[in-house]
Amino acid sequence: MIRSMTGFGDASKQIDGIEYAVELRSLNNKYFKVTFRLPDELTGLEAELEATLRQKISRGSLVLTAKIKMPQTGTAHHINDATLIGYIDHLETIQSKVGEQNHSMQIDLAALLSLPGVLVAAEDERSLLQQARPVLIELTKAACNAMSAMRIAEGRSIADDLAGQRRLILDKMKRIGERSPQVVEEYHQRLRARIDELLARAQLKVSEQELIREVAIFAERSDISEEITRLAAHLDQFAQIVDTRDGEPAGRTLDFVAQELLREANTIASKSNDARISHAIVEVKGAIDRIKEQVQNIE
Repeated sequence: MIRSMTGFGDASKQIDGIEYAVELRSLNNKYFKVTFRLPDELTGLEAELEATLRQKISRGSLVLTAKIKMPQTGTAHHINDATLIGYIDHLETIQSKVGEQNHSMQIDLAALLSLPGVLVAAEDERSLLQQARPVLIELTKAACNAMSAMRIAEGRSIADDLAGQRRLILDKMKRIGERSPQVVEEYHQRLRARIDELLARAQLKVSEQELIREVAIFAERSDISEEITRLAAHLDQFAQIVDTRDGEPAGRTLDFVAQELLREANTIASKSNDARISHAIVEVKGAIDRIKEQVQNIE
């Protein structure tokens, strides 16, 4: 069963008055990529959360957002003296450098409180990290499961569209296969009529063997039976991959098969000497292009 790379999932939980929430979004990407949006005190969990995601997802550009809302009694902050003094020292250094130019600088302590690391939650950071670790890992798994369900649902829609494109290609290839022998026979008839016309004027004759040899050369150059057979085999393989139930990612494999489909279609187009076949192969290539676009959305 194929899965889309686009999806969304979330999960939340409240423990001891603390509200935890995780949101997970996924977009198309050839590779696995995660962007985290975590509170500063929880950045130490990124590696564990990424490992959790890798267990369930192989491709996609993911954005994981985690939020923690503390109860009112636990939201007090204190000032990190060392960080604040560091900012002040840095500003004084800058002021001393520009002082020679008669510039004055006033330090706004209230504004400094908004700088990163100055205000620290009263809750011990290490204690909060240890407390949040199992909860956020659990919520990440739940959000991932919800997102996977959405991916599977969208994958079914993609599979339906792929099946429709495959049926279109099979129908056109059947017509091309039926038309191909007629093209050789019609060439034979046209060639015979043309030669008879020219020879009648010159009162000459061409042996039947020479005519047969010329038709045989044309038939060999325009023969597309091998390409039709290989294209049909690729379509069967494509259907098997789409319908497989092993849960393994199929996007890269399907992309490769789609390229092989296009290769065979291009060869048939280059050999085509018939308007009907040319028209049909244009529709086949259009369906293959649609398949290639859809495959880019598959994990």
